[in-house]
Amino acid sequence: MRVIGIDLSGPSNHKDTVLTVFELQNGQLNFMKLMRNIGDLDILKEIEAQSQIDEVVIGIDAPLSYQDGGGDRLGDKQLRQFIVSLGMKPGSIMPPTFNRMVYLTLRGIKLSREIGNLTSSYPISIVEVHPGAVIGSRLIQEELEYVLSYKQSLSARSWIRNWLGEQKLTKLPVFIDEESHLIDACAAALGSWYWKDSSLQPKWSLPANPPLHPYDYCC
Repeated sequence: MRVIGIDLSGPSNHKDTVLTVFELQNGQLNFMKLMRNIGDLDILKEIEAQSQIDEVVIGIDAPLSYQDGGGDRLGDKQLRQFIVSLGMKPGSIMPPTFNRMVYLTLRGIKLSREIGNLTSSYPISIVEVHPGAVIGSRLIQEELEYVLSYKQSLSARSWIRNWLGEQKLTKLPVFIDEESHLIDACAAALGSWYWKDSSLQPKWSLPANPPLHPYDYCC
């Protein structure tokens, strides 16, 4: 199985878009490649290529639906409550139609639908993930400071890079601590692996509710 983690940004912000590819082997995710500064076509081509080789699971850090009428989806409310209960900040989860989120939501919805139209030899499945929650929900209380500061702090990102290795993400390049988008793409892969692998389970998840919310949401 190939596990792909995508940290998406708005349609005009290719430089902060990161895609990671891992191969699941012997109960661990082996790092294969990382792509950054990429557009939608680059993402679609990579997913299509991987899906000719093996089953593909994709964790996307972006809203893949929005609440009809605006505001929070049920998943946004519940996940926000969950991360606050862990000691994390509520502001990292915003409504998909919020001003700062709307272009990211647009890209997430468009890209997920385009992935669904790809011609693949093996199955492709998609889940919406929240990388910060993926990390924070797996830390003990004394370690929580790292997830609260990794967006700003290189030392926190370096710690999380090593921690990801302890979560069985192997062969990670040293440079993934350079910026938070690289960490987030790896954490998105970790979250989607726990969602898909029947021997594991996510720390929090909400099932899809079609037709308006067609994808599971997890961390």
